[in-house]
Amino acid sequence: MAILLFPGQGSQYAGMGKDLYESEPDSKTWFDKADEILGFKLSEIMFEGSDEDLKQTSVTQPAVLVNSLVRYKLNQANIEASGVAGHSLGEITALIANETLSYEDGLKLVSIRANAMQRACDATEGTMAAILGLEDQIVEEICNNCTDIVVAANYNCPGQIVISGSTKGIAAAVEAANEKGARRALVLPVNGAFHSPLMEPAKLDLEKAINTTTFNAPKVPVYQNVSAQAESDPEVIKKNLIAQLTSSVRWTQSMQNMIAAGEKDYIEFGAKVLSGFMKRADRSLNLMQK
Repeated sequence: MAILLFPGQGSQYAGMGKDLYESEPDSKTWFDKADEILGFKLSEIMFEGSDEDLKQTSVTQPAVLVNSLVRYKLNQANIEASGVAGHSLGEITALIANETLSYEDGLKLVSIRANAMQRACDATEGTMAAILGLEDQIVEEICNNCTDIVVAANYNCPGQIVISGSTKGIAAAVEAANEKGARRALVLPVNGAFHSPLMEPAKLDLEKAINTTTFNAPKVPVYQNVSAQAESDPEVIKKNLIAQLTSSVRWTQSMQNMIAAGEKDYIEFGAKVLSGFMKRADRSLNLMQK
């Protein structure tokens, strides 16, 4: 029994998935279906596009989902899952893996999510920054003391938080973090304030789509970003998924709850990011990547 982990935006790379398409005949159905659902050649951009091409949010999010999910599907017969979890975008991949969402509905939601987030970014200038080497409470105090919008967006692992907000606010927060003795505090190369109140317009668009999408009872629980708890009620899952765009990704807390539940085995699909966080949280865990 293992917890299945699915990464989020930022884990993309040029050529992603091409190895599977060329070597695993069963994978072609999934890639071709994604192209059909989305109405453009996502697979072509994944296989042949540049890093710059893959940085477009409307491409990045479905590409990361498809890459992770195909890798899971190719290994599904040999895996017994006790739960699933995903970081930000990866939570939707996790919901397809545990059959809360169909592949088609999950991809459509991700496409709507990505385009809505891009519109929110275009409407309001914002950015994010990584703060390393400070206690969570200190980073939270820095955010609370900023006069502009700045929030703790991603609790990635102990000693690593990503903050999100207005460009001016993030600059002030980075300066304050350095003054407090952060090991590193750097603005990230993103064009939006994800998981902050500045994503409210995108949240409204996503809510409309989620409320018209079928959410099934999951095969195994999903540890959700908003609650950091293992959830099995489709209505709770929907509510948390809507809230996720403007709420913190509580990955540190999710990891702590998985470990506290006695989970020792974890498999990450499509990257090594989340298993890296898990290793920092507890070096005794059994971690695998597919």
